Amino acid sequence: MDLKQLLVDVKTAWVDFPGMEGFSVELANLSRKELVNLRKRCTTNKFNRKTRMFEEDLDEAKFVKEFSAATIKGWKGLKLSYLEDLMLVDLKGQDINKEMTYSEDNAQVLVENSQEFDNWLNEVVFDLEHFRGGSQGKDIPKAESIS
Repeated sequence: MDLKQLLVDVKTAWVDFPGMEGFSVELANLSRKELVNLRKRCTTNKFNRKTRMFEEDLDEAKFVKEFSAATIKGWKGLKLSYLEDLMLVDLKGQDINKEMTYSEDNAQVLVENSQEFDNWLNEVVFDLEHFRGGSQGKDIPKAESIS
């Protein structure tokens, strides 16, 4: 048996967000290889004239966008009232029991503006415990095969 044949680059699982009943997020665990590739896509080399060397410059906005898209695959149960606990929002005239729909843009905004959600996301996506077992998660195609 060859270990390479058993490797899975990405696996998804639904994880409940703590303290917010009914709010679950479908997350993808990224392999080290996928994370390194993601970071490379968001990094440029710039020449520093003082040191006369190239230095890596991480485009943080691009990284947040790519990381959010790679790790957050969906959510359910995110009530507008929960947003008040995650970031500053103006909910005047809104039904606070209405659910915020998932989109890549909404996920990116949540990661960018909620320190609590960002911290939780980083803890969960790198914890293999959430992605173990055949029934808990599902394999998704490798990044190379996604257009």
